[in-house]
Amino acid sequence: MRITSKGQVTIPQTVREQTGLLPNTDVEFVVDGGDVRIVKTASGGRPSRGARAVQRLRASGGRVRMTTDEIMALTRGD
Repeated sequence: MRITSKGQVTIPQTVREQTGLLPNTDVEFVVDGGDVRIVKTASGGRPSRGARAVQRLRASGGRVRMTTDEIMALTRGD
């Protein structure tokens, strides 16, 4: 495996699958003597797409205050 002129290298698919390195995973490089390790960073940075969707849904839940009976009346009609 070689590093390109842009400093890029392809991580083999089997390694990505075994370690959970999915697209948009944040990593950092750790230099240890003459070795370099790629380490996934803690997900404490920006929330994932799924986490953002859940946050939006949770935020929208408090907008309408209706009782169960009112909701059932709306869904059943008169």
